Amino acid sequence: MRRFNALFFILCATTYSFADQPDIMTLSDAAKERTKHYVIYHGSYYKLDYPNGDVPAHFGVCTDVIIRSYRALGIDLQERVHEDMTANFSLYPSNRIWGLKRPDANIDHRRVPNLQTFFSRHGSELPIYEQGAQYQSGDIVTWMLPGNKPHIGIVSDLWSKDQERPLIVHNIGYGPELEDMLFDYPITGHYRYLPK
Repeated sequence: MRRFNALFFILCATTYSFADQPDIMTLSDAAKERTKHYVIYHGSYYKLDYPNGDVPAHFGVCTDVIIRSYRALGIDLQERVHEDMTANFSLYPSNRIWGLKRPDANIDHRRVPNLQTFFSRHGSELPIYEQGAQYQSGDIVTWMLPGNKPHIGIVSDLWSKDQERPLIVHNIGYGPELEDMLFDYPITGHYRYLPK
């Protein structure tokens, strides 16, 4: 019986491992690294370089956690969102919500509703689950905070003390943090975006 169990373990380990999903783990690591930075919650409009533009490193909001985590993987969401909005502006909520008539590479990627549209168009839009185990490391989750304020964060590979929920990297006002808050607010979106 012991021999069978050892063989079964070897077969399972060779058919599936976290190494088979390096992008998911890498995004989680990039997000967790963001929590080591001192960032003042500050969402003012800035004139940015393009591509690879960023607000001053000591400033940021929830979307900047996402942008900077992907940028650590060599993915520039500023450029990708801007290019998609330029080609498909009517599919984005910029006119409806903010009254904009054309894309703006300085701010579009820093708005949660635009990122939701982008991730649903170019990644996978996943169901909103009630069980924490259904959320994978590297997934993107959006919420609606009180006062109808959209929020966004990255699912990490670390878990709550009771092992029921993955911890989330997000900035809700106190800089990037790793917190047990997945179900603290109504979830409005669940996405997976891991381009090659």
